[in-house]
Amino acid sequence: MAKDADSKSFLLRVDSATMAALEGWAASEFRSVNGQLQWIIADALRRAGRTPKNNQTDNKDK
Repeated sequence: MAKDADSKSFLLRVDSATMAALEGWAASEFRSVNGQLQWIIADALRRAGRTPKNNQTDNKDK
């Protein structure tokens, strides 16, 4: 996901075991941790039917 003018930053604290798991997951999918978190959040929003109208796409899971 590319950074756009409307993106916002925030601080997220996670325990070291969670961070290690996240880093491993991101590496296995050739993403940065930030990119992996964006993907996780977008996927969760889509599954819950809460995707913002301006971000909906027709892309399916790979």
